[in-house]
Amino acid sequence: MYQPNQFRLDDPDALKQAIDQAPFATLVTQSEKGEFTADHLPLLFEAADGGPSPGTLRGHIARANPLAPGRLDCQTLDCQALAIFHGPQAYITPSWYPAKREHGKVVPTWNYQVVHAHGRLRLIDDADWLKKLVTELTNRFERDRETPWAVNDAPADFIDKMCRAIIGVELTIERLEGKRKASQHKPMEEREAILRGLRDESGYDDADSLCLSGID
Repeated sequence: MYQPNQFRLDDPDALKQAIDQAPFATLVTQSEKGEFTADHLPLLFEAADGGPSPGTLRGHIARANPLAPGRLDCQTLDCQALAIFHGPQAYITPSWYPAKREHGKVVPTWNYQVVHAHGRLRLIDDADWLKKLVTELTNRFERDRETPWAVNDAPADFIDKMCRAIIGVELTIERLEGKRKASQHKPMEEREAILRGLRDESGYDDADSLCLSGID
């Protein structure tokens, strides 16, 4: 990923927060034939307790997914993978820039936040591991509901059947990099104008995440 210094996001806590806020990832792998495949799934981040890796990402795919057949006997699958987490993003029109009225020398751009997790992927076909994972996934995405649904709300034999239809994936992160392009390299007057445009014209509730203006 192209990384100008002013847009680099490398604080470990900020990277973890970015993943937690946008956990639906694109998981990119390459087959033995050299073909790239992209799967789309939620991934949970678990920080490492020491060691060289920042942590792991855990999720699951359908048992019928082509990523799984022929590899289930290899619990330490040596497969390089890339998980991409897309955060907030928005088109920025030059009509918001004060410079448009002054001299017109302005162009559009796009503000966005993204995190790339590079590492090695393994597949996990273990009933207890999968049951724990789906419970954690459920707790994560039900936590803000007034009456959260829980895995135990469904019959145990039904959950066991559903778990037999999936395969776990675990990515051990070797490199974590993030990018936040939020107009932070622009003059303050321009950043304030962009923030107002995002709020008033585009209606972004999270406009502050798309423009680092320093204003409320």
